[in-house]
Amino acid sequence: METVSENRSFGGVQSVYKHASSTCGCDMTFAVYMPPQAANRPVPLLWYLSGLTCTHENAMTKGGFQEHAAKHGIAVVFPDTSPRGEGVANDEAYDLGQGAGFYVNATRDPWKPHFQMYDYITKELRDLIVSELNVQDRHGITGHSMGGHGALTLAMRNPEMYDSLSAFAPIAHPTRSDWGRKQLSAYLGDDEGCWAAHDSTLLLEEHGWKGDILVDQGASDQFLDLLKPEALAAAIAKRRQPATFRMQEGYDHSYFFVNSFAGDHVAWHAERLT
Repeated sequence: METVSENRSFGGVQSVYKHASSTCGCDMTFAVYMPPQAANRPVPLLWYLSGLTCTHENAMTKGGFQEHAAKHGIAVVFPDTSPRGEGVANDEAYDLGQGAGFYVNATRDPWKPHFQMYDYITKELRDLIVSELNVQDRHGITGHSMGGHGALTLAMRNPEMYDSLSAFAPIAHPTRSDWGRKQLSAYLGDDEGCWAAHDSTLLLEEHGWKGDILVDQGASDQFLDLLKPEALAAAIAKRRQPATFRMQEGYDHSYFFVNSFAGDHVAWHAERLT
C-alpha cells in the first residue's frame, strides 16, 4: 500500500492509501480511519460503502464518522465505488461506469475487465487491510444509497464474513427500480434471474440475515421512488426479520442526513463488534 495522506483526527489517524488491484486491473484508492485504541491493540473494522458518483473521499470528509469511531474504538474503511483511470470503461451518464460500480462482478464487456467490485470488497481489499493494519478479523458493514444496497447484499450473501449490518437510504429493490435495472442489465446481461442475487429485498425474503439490521431512511428523500424503502420494510415484516427501520422526518438524501445518524450507526456496530 502506498500512503497518499495521513491526518490526525480525534486522537486517531485518517489515512488514504493507493494500491495496484489485481482484481480490478488498475490502481485503487481507499481511506481508513484508525482510532487511538489501535495504537495498543487490534480493533474491529466497520466498512462504509458509498453511493453513486462518490469516491473514498465523500464519506471520509462529510460523514462525520471519525469522532464516533474514536469514542467506540473501531476502525472505519471507505473504499472507492468503482475502478478508475485510463483504459477503464466509462459512460457519459452519472449512474453507470466510473463512480457507479454497484458492488457487482460485471460479466459483460466493456465492463468485465475492471468492474469486479464484489470480489474487490469481499476478498482483495479485505485481505489487504487485515494483513497490513492493526485490525481484528471482525467486520461490520454499512453504506449509503448504492452503498446501502452493497452493504445489505454483500452481508446477506456472505453472513460468515460480517458480524453487524446497517444501511442509510439503501437502493432497496434494484430489480424494480431505474437505479438498478439499467446497471444490472449493463453489467450482468438481460437475464433478470441473475439480478436477484444483488437485490436486498429479494435476498432478505429468501435468506434473511443472521442478526438484526438497522436502516435509516429520510422521509423527505427526493429519491424515494427509486430507493423503494417500502419493499424492504415489507420484506422485513414478511420474514419477521429482527430489524430497526426508521423513517426520519424531514431528512433528505444528502450527507447532512448521513452525518446526523452516523453516531447511531457506529454505536450500533460497536455494540455488536466489541
